[in-house]
Parts: sequence; C-alpha cells; structure tokens
Amino acid sequence: MVANNTGPNIQQEKATVSTMIYLYCHKRHHVPNNHLCDECNDLLKYAMQRLTFCRFGEDKTTCERCPKHCYRKDYKQKIKQVMRFSGPRMMIYHPIMALKHLYKNLTKK
Repeated sequence: MVANNTGPNIQQEKATVSTMIYLYCHKRHHVPNNHLCDECNDLLKYAMQRLTFCRFGEDKTTCERCPKHCYRKDYKQKIKQVMRFSGPRMMIYHPIMALKHLYKNLTKK
C-alpha cells in the first residue's frame, strides 16, 4: 500500500533533494543554475519517482535515517555523492532549507 505522497512533508523532501542536485550539478559539472546535465537530470527524475512512491509517505524520515532504502545500487551511489557534496554547502546557499532538513533528521525516527 502506498501512503499519501502529496503532502507537505514529501513536497519539502522533494524540494530539498532537487536543490541539492541542482547545486551539485552547477558546481561540479559547471552547468548554468537553472539547468542540469543529462546524468543529474536522470538522477533527479529517479529521486522524484522514489519519493512519489515512498511507502512511508508523510511519515517519511530523511533518507539517511530510513529503515528501508529504496534506491537501486547505482543511483544510491550517485545520490550519496550529491549529498556529501551539497549537504555542507546547503548552509551557505539555502540555510533555512538545510536547517529544516537537519531538524527533521534529528526528530523523526
């Protein structure tokens, strides 16, 4: 059974992941701000699909604390790379979004 995946928590998670992928692509692949290279665009589509069909829905934790990792092995490596790079930089470029994500990571089990 798929939970309700159109609520504000899933939308916030999608916005955070999207922002991280855009930041990564802009800084690492030197793509203009509002564009993505093919590889990053593919990762973004995959991540949005995974969030849309997340079994936990609005009760979803951050991916880091999720008990059931749903990414395929190859995409899992890519998203880890993006998060390692973009995570610390989010405090500079998107501090409110980063703080919300950190708070969610600390409070949701």
